[in-house]
Amino acid sequence: MTYTTHLVTEEREFAELASEWGQLYRRCEAATPFQSHAWLHSWWLSYGRRGRLRLVVVRHEGELVAAAPLMRVGSPVPSLVPLGGAISDYGDVLLDDERGEEAVAALTEGLASAARTALIDFREVRPGGAAERVYDHWRGPRRRVGDSMCLELPAVPMDELVARLPSTKAQQRVRAKLRKLTSLGVERQVVQPDEVDKALRRLIELHQLQWQGRKVTSEHLRPRFCDHLVRSVGPMVRSGDAVVTEFRLDDDVVAVDLTLLSRRLAGGYLYGAHPRLRERKADVAVMLLDACAEHTREGGRGTLSLLRGNEPYKQHWRPEPVVNQRLLLARRRTAPLLSAVVCDVAARRRGKEVLLHWKGWRDRRERDSGGRP
Repeated sequence: MTYTTHLVTEEREFAELASEWGQLYRRCEAATPFQSHAWLHSWWLSYGRRGRLRLVVVRHEGELVAAAPLMRVGSPVPSLVPLGGAISDYGDVLLDDERGEEAVAALTEGLASAARTALIDFREVRPGGAAERVYDHWRGPRRRVGDSMCLELPAVPMDELVARLPSTKAQQRVRAKLRKLTSLGVERQVVQPDEVDKALRRLIELHQLQWQGRKVTSEHLRPRFCDHLVRSVGPMVRSGDAVVTEFRLDDDVVAVDLTLLSRRLAGGYLYGAHPRLRERKADVAVMLLDACAEHTREGGRGTLSLLRGNEPYKQHWRPEPVVNQRLLLARRRTAPLLSAVVCDVAARRRGKEVLLHWKGWRDRRERDSGGRP
């Protein structure tokens, strides 16, 4: 069987791949919503830079059977990195599950050819991701290091999530919070595709309002992020890769949630909630998890992902920590780049450990001194 590899560097050709990309995405069980064409192409329109696009695509008898959505960067070392950037929780390639190792070998060979003098740096690969098959085929220098932590729950109804809590008292508190939402009259409704754009703009407004006066991810408030979200999520809702939910109180939209969906998982990506909800003693985290658990159960998915971040409110639900992988692939001529990145990762990790140790020492000293400096 003959497999042909092609390097796409033009935005127009990337756009024209939408239909084929969507079909390949459906045939790759490991794919997450961050590998959908709608998400990646929209991201490129908001964040991409001319001349840096590098999509490695593999065909068999004209059919698209593998794709690696990458771009070239020059800093900190020349590298090919996944499209999607920091606003995407998972990075990966697409591989047709029905194809054998020949397709993987063709994609691997295409990546080696595209890289030339650059390092291939797959960030945020979820364990079990398709990029791991490329890593296994790679014949040059390679390294695997930990990346961000994601927290995951089983895809079960809300009642079963509550039953996971460590004590009867904790379970009773959550059930009381669910009853409180009902008594307040909070109603939720899935947004229809033709109303998604309006709902997403409301989400951004509420997100900004809820974080007013507090530290917030600044990128979420920038016009390019809003443009990306509105442009990408509409098609994702129509294809079943996302769901937008509005929450109403006294006929007003007081919260909007965006949950992304794939064959294996569902994950609450972003939400906005009016401060009035907290003023009325509504637990927003419980409200959102209840809705997300429903979306997860309906799709027959195996995982309810809380995505990246180790926030205390997530730990309340006793999630399983799952560390994303960073897969580094080099050729002999680029092996020094790989070594430099691995050393940088180790130095940053050590720096965080020292900082945490110092903060712990400082806190203990303050406690022992009664709060005096």
